[in-house]
Amino acid sequence: MIRVENLHKHFGGFHAVDGASLEIAQGSITGLIGPNGAGKTTLFNVIAGRLPPTSGRVFMAGEDITGLPPHDLFHRGLLRTFQIAHEFSSMTVRENLMMVPGGQSGETIWNAWIGRQRILEEERELQAKADEVLEFLTIDHLKDEKAGNLSGGQKKLLELGRTMMVDAKIVFLDEVGAGVNRTLLNTIGDAIVRLNRERGYTFCVIEHDMDFIARLCDPVIVMAEGRVLAEGTIDQIKSNEQVIEAYLGTGLKNKDAAGVSA
Repeated sequence: MIRVENLHKHFGGFHAVDGASLEIAQGSITGLIGPNGAGKTTLFNVIAGRLPPTSGRVFMAGEDITGLPPHDLFHRGLLRTFQIAHEFSSMTVRENLMMVPGGQSGETIWNAWIGRQRILEEERELQAKADEVLEFLTIDHLKDEKAGNLSGGQKKLLELGRTMMVDAKIVFLDEVGAGVNRTLLNTIGDAIVRLNRERGYTFCVIEHDMDFIARLCDPVIVMAEGRVLAEGTIDQIKSNEQVIEAYLGTGLKNKDAAGVSA
């Protein structure tokens, strides 16, 4: 679904992404791991149109999407979440979801004057959709809570819910487990797996929790110093000497004791 070819992103003399090439298969939950500073989030930002590449190409379903702005990619079904959740804190959880779909009739002054009935019908449909999403994510009891009052894990679930309010095809999740307790992280993991299996979502996940990656992701791609270092199953990654060296600066002699950790 996504193909990245020889992608570079430079900030002055710093090469955050330095010739990365990779593919994300349709229907997969692909993990993206690597040491801090490996270029993972910068890669996400370039793919998702938040940063222009210095060079290289990005393709979605065979179409060149290099440098397209986020709103254009949004309408093509490419969405991303952030390590720090972005919510409208003074609005309710349900209202946050209802804000997501674009092209709503109430967005224009003309429709607000003469299309009130249509606006009310759309709002009813959006509310029903939002309630369905919240029930799917098991946070329907929070629908009338102000989003700013949610815990970190609940905000991550809300961000995942936003992707369900539109026709998402591929979702890039940036450290979905950051600041999330184990119980809520399991809930988030369950939702990702269900969206993948039941609704055909494709995911690419940056995450430092290797148990979470091992549970959800196949394949796993490893980045280091702006490049793709290795790709394979989690077991293949854990036994890869280059990966262990990149993470720990040690060799095979210490891998069994130290393990691989992001």
